Amino acid sequence: MQDKKLLKMARRLSDPFRVENGRKFRLKDADPGDTLWLKKADKERAKEGLRAGVEALAELQDRLYAQDQWAVLLIFQAMDAAGKDGAIKHVMSGVNPQGCQVFSFKAPSAEELDHDFLWRCLKNLPERGRIGIFNRSYYEETLVVRVHPEFLARQQLPPRLVTKRIWEERFEDIRNVERHLFRSGVLIRKFFLHASKKEQKKRFLERLDDPEKNWKFSAADVAERAHWDEYMEAYEDMVRHTATPEAPWFVVPADNKWFTRMVVAAAVVEALASLKLHYPVVSDAKRKELDAARRRLEG
Repeated sequence: MQDKKLLKMARRLSDPFRVENGRKFRLKDADPGDTLWLKKADKERAKEGLRAGVEALAELQDRLYAQDQWAVLLIFQAMDAAGKDGAIKHVMSGVNPQGCQVFSFKAPSAEELDHDFLWRCLKNLPERGRIGIFNRSYYEETLVVRVHPEFLARQQLPPRLVTKRIWEERFEDIRNVERHLFRSGVLIRKFFLHASKKEQKKRFLERLDDPEKNWKFSAADVAERAHWDEYMEAYEDMVRHTATPEAPWFVVPADNKWFTRMVVAAAVVEALASLKLHYPVVSDAKRKELDAARRRLEG
């Protein structure tokens, strides 16, 4: 990317929320309403910044596709109504659909339950040259499954494997897999969109009040609010145990959608720029072939 000023701004926006070593991470220190130095009056400036980020991302994705060496995996985790879908939609709006694939993971099917907990996600990893997006992921196995032990029972694991250390073991497995993926040329960036309980309630009520948003509402989402504290503990453990230099987490404030989207865009732009992407260099033999083709066409 040529615009060094834009890259510098991308780092300035995303670095405060980047977690590479989660041992000291505390969720209570992360403010869901944080907007750094920006105020609500800066929303229009933020939208301009998002547009610039989207344009830069489109350019970088084109180089990623042409170079065909790296794959990029973006993972999104959040409580309901935190804005995952909107962030993905706005940030990736300028990307060539041929070079991007999105997978949303709901409750596992019977076939998926007959495999290990990573299987259904890993079989959907992006190819080299492409961006893959997981809207929820294998991290659900340390979140919703942890909060609802009955889901773990459905996985029919051998009883002797279901110990008090099962979550630590799953974190270890995830770290090992993500390290392996990075060493195989998959750049990983993970986003926890951190919304407050108060903001979630506000968005749920908006879905009830707006007929065009009624379809988004689920009574099950409200039921999950009763487990809010358990989820927050699970999310904190998730970040603390799986934030690594190879696969960092970005704990992004999600109470202000305009800010959330800008930070996500900045993190993705910075990530792709770090790969030093370039279009393939044509060899001398290929150059001669192209020159011969030009002569034939012009002749």
